[in-house]
Amino acid sequence: MKRSLVLSLALVALAGGMLAGLSRPVSAQSGRATATNVPVIPHEAVPFFKSAPGIYVGEAMGIATNSKGNVYVFHRANETRLFEYSPQGAFTREIGKNIYGFSFAHAVRVDAEDNIWAVDEGTDTIIKFNPEGKVLMVVGRRDDPVAMLTNMPGTATFHGRNGRNRFGRQTDIGWDQQGNFFVSDGYFDARVVKFDKNGRYLKSVGTRGPGHLQFSTPHGIAVDWQGNVYVADRGNGRVVVLDNDLNWKANYTNVGNPWSVCVSGGPVKNSSKQYLYSSNSWPDSAPAGPAEYTGEVYKMELDGTIVGRFGRAGKAPGEFATIHAIDCRDPNTLYTAEINNWRTQKIVLKPLPAKAGN
Repeated sequence: MKRSLVLSLALVALAGGMLAGLSRPVSAQSGRATATNVPVIPHEAVPFFKSAPGIYVGEAMGIATNSKGNVYVFHRANETRLFEYSPQGAFTREIGKNIYGFSFAHAVRVDAEDNIWAVDEGTDTIIKFNPEGKVLMVVGRRDDPVAMLTNMPGTATFHGRNGRNRFGRQTDIGWDQQGNFFVSDGYFDARVVKFDKNGRYLKSVGTRGPGHLQFSTPHGIAVDWQGNVYVADRGNGRVVVLDNDLNWKANYTNVGNPWSVCVSGGPVKNSSKQYLYSSNSWPDSAPAGPAEYTGEVYKMELDGTIVGRFGRAGKAPGEFATIHAIDCRDPNTLYTAEINNWRTQKIVLKPLPAKAGN
């Protein structure tokens, strides 16, 4: 009898934990962007990914490229897995199979030395792999296994603990030219954290709310060559810009609810011009019918000026259903990862049509 009672209580706690984990903060803002008269950028989805037999991608959460053109896809299926594809799109290998830090994928990024960083929100850890797939660093800490017996990974409630070396379902990572890295953190916290290149904690800013240096589900992060930090503040419907010391600089508020941000050019500074890309993937609760997911991406100057937009909700090539991540190393060749369509796409942007009279 006692054993049955304990099992019943554990199942109730597990169910409650699952519901708590699945109830994510809801934005007070619609997914409809307020930008008007924005040029539409012609784009094309190019057939690219060719997985080996028996290899399937579930919810595509993260996507990134390295300097050689290899593509990394971090996804959720029956288990979290990290795949590598060749520059021609052929499946080449799996990285980190059965590793302790993989539980519930959220993002993958590649640094200036082609190291691969897997951001796993389910274990509250970030794992740094070298290009050969060897673990070089672990940042964060997985919850105590005993405490997790009645909670699936990633469940619990918002805590905002602002721990020096602990995360709260962190979401993304980016680097400046000195190798310092910045983490958006996350679902159970509401901050941005700065570490040095060796993983030593330097500083964090942010509390939960709509004000300056406040966030509501900071869901993505990118850093430009000047060290400015761009945060996809999803719940507040804006991109927040910070300087390299995490001081507030600006909010970009007219592009809907950004789920992912990306700054073009890759992590190594060169002579190219950089652009900021932001995905608007939030459900658009139109009064006329049920909520539908928006599927547009905005291309901007780094000062927030919108250059153009592309994409719409759908399942055809070149359409999107909840873009969760964007890679934009080449500003005209983007890779996207989608949750609802269980897929990744290679998107080629084409020149905007010439204006009349030019």
